[in-house]
Amino acid sequence: MPLSSIALIVLFALLASLIQRVSGFGFGIFIMTVLPHLLPSYAEATALSGLLAIVASLGPAVVMYRHLEWKKLLPILITFIVVSFFFVRLIAHVDNHALKQVMGGFLIVVSLYFFFVSGRIHLPPTAPVQIGMGTLSGALGGLFAMQGPPAVVYFVESCKSKEEYIAATQWYFLIGNAAMSLFRADSGFVTPVVLRCWCFAMPAVLAGMWIGSHIYKRIRLPLLRKVVYAYMALAGLLSIIL
Repeated sequence: MPLSSIALIVLFALLASLIQRVSGFGFGIFIMTVLPHLLPSYAEATALSGLLAIVASLGPAVVMYRHLEWKKLLPILITFIVVSFFFVRLIAHVDNHALKQVMGGFLIVVSLYFFFVSGRIHLPPTAPVQIGMGTLSGALGGLFAMQGPPAVVYFVESCKSKEEYIAATQWYFLIGNAAMSLFRADSGFVTPVVLRCWCFAMPAVLAGMWIGSHIYKRIRLPLLRKVVYAYMALAGLLSIIL
């Protein structure tokens, strides 16, 4: 792999980790705007994203553990793990270019949702909602390594404090990405290229977490999110065109 590609992976790993630490989600969404264009295959891109996301969520998950409400987490998490298993298997049978185009469309839809709809839709934390959001999250996670949006919509509504929200989302991403990484390894997606890139990018993820923890209280979160959503829309458009 060219040195320029490795440098881009390291840079985007740092930025994705920073975004995740500040806002509680967004690692997979941000880094997957570039990984499919740098890794040999789309499946390997999802594998690298998931492995790096484990590192990004581990620290906050451990720190916030005492705020975790397992009864709110387990139904959506179990649903997610079951559904993601089948969609991870599906990737091997879908054309890489088609997946990139679908991912581009998904990025545009998600960015428009968070720009104009987020905050207006309120979902009660009931069993049907947990299963529904877990199913959608599992499909998006298995296909695109972007399981965050449905889960965030659910946790925002069900959690009573910022600390509980961070604990729930980070444990969801930690356990969910660990499970999908096992599924991807079993499918042969965790290749030597993926592992080498993971070794190069892991220090950047840790650095992003450290930087994000320091700027958390200083940055205006709504502004950061709008910049990220605008970037997502642009990246989605480019994925469809290129």
